Amino acid sequence: MKGTLKVQRSPLAARSVTAPSEQAEPPSRLRLYWRLVRMHRPIGSLLLLWPTLWALFTAADGRPAPYLLFAFTLGTLLMRSAGCAINDWADRDFDRHVARTRDRPLTSGLIEPWEAIAVFVVLSLLAALLVLPMNALVWKLAVVAVFLAASYPFTKRFLALPQAYLGIAFGFGIPMAYAAVLETLPLSAWLMLAANVAWALAYDTEYAMVDRDDDLKIGIRTAAITFGRHDVAAIMLCYAITLGLLALVGVVERFESWYWLGLAGAGLIAVYHYTLIRGRTREGCFRAFNHNNWFGAVVFFGVLAEHWLG
Repeated sequence: MKGTLKVQRSPLAARSVTAPSEQAEPPSRLRLYWRLVRMHRPIGSLLLLWPTLWALFTAADGRPAPYLLFAFTLGTLLMRSAGCAINDWADRDFDRHVARTRDRPLTSGLIEPWEAIAVFVVLSLLAALLVLPMNALVWKLAVVAVFLAASYPFTKRFLALPQAYLGIAFGFGIPMAYAAVLETLPLSAWLMLAANVAWALAYDTEYAMVDRDDDLKIGIRTAAITFGRHDVAAIMLCYAITLGLLALVGVVERFESWYWLGLAGAGLIAVYHYTLIRGRTREGCFRAFNHNNWFGAVVFFGVLAEHWLG
C-alpha cells in the first residue's frame, strides 16, 4: 500500500449518522457507546449471525441445545460490537480525514481512546463468559477468535484484500459452533468457513464500491479499487465460490432437496445483486450490500428446512 491513509474500512464498521455539532447538547455516554459499537446499524451483526447459525444447526441436526442457541446468538452480537470498538480505536487517526467517518464518537473526540479499548475488553470478556460451560476445544477457539477480532483492523495496513482476513475473523463462530456440538471440527466446518470468506469478499467489495470516488481522492485502497474495472466480475465470482463451497457442505452432510432449494434461492439473490451493482451506482451497491442479509437468511432456512421438513 502507498501512503499513510491507505486503510480499508469494513462494512461491519458502518457509517455514523449525526454530527455532534448539530446536537443541542452532548449525547449521553450510553448513546455514544451505542454508536461506537454500531448498534444502530444491525446489518453487520446479521451478516455474522447467519453463518454461525448455518454451522450450529448443521452440527446439531437442526436442533441445537437452547443454551447453545442463546450463547452463540448473543456471543456473535458481543464480538461484532467489540470488533467495531477496536476498529475505531485502530483507525482513529485515519477516520478524521474522511467525511463519513470523522463524526464517529472516538474520532470526533466525544470519547477517549482508552474508552474504546475498555469497551472492547468488557464485551470480549462477556462473550468469553458465554463459552465457560462449553468444552475445552471451544475455549481454545475462543482465544483465537478474540485475537482475530483484535488484529483485523491492523491487517488493513498491509493486506491488499483484508476482507479475506475479515471473513475468517468474523466467521470464527462457525468452527466454534461445530466444536460446541461435536467436540471436533469435521470437513464441513472448514468448507463452511471458507464459504464465509468468499461471501465476505463479495459483500465487502459491494460496500467498498459505495465510497470508491471518495477513497480515490484521499488515497485509500479498497477491494473495489484493487479489482478495478473487474469489480463486478470479482463479486460474482466470489458469490459463485461461496455457493460452490456450500454445495460441497451439502454433499458431505448428505443433504437433500430443502438445502439445495435454499442454495438455489441464494443464487437467485446473487443474480439480483448483479442487477444492482452492474451500473456501479452508490445507491445500487449499498442496496446490494444490505440485501446480503437475505442471502444468509435463505441459506439458513434451507439448513433448517432440511432438518425439520426433510
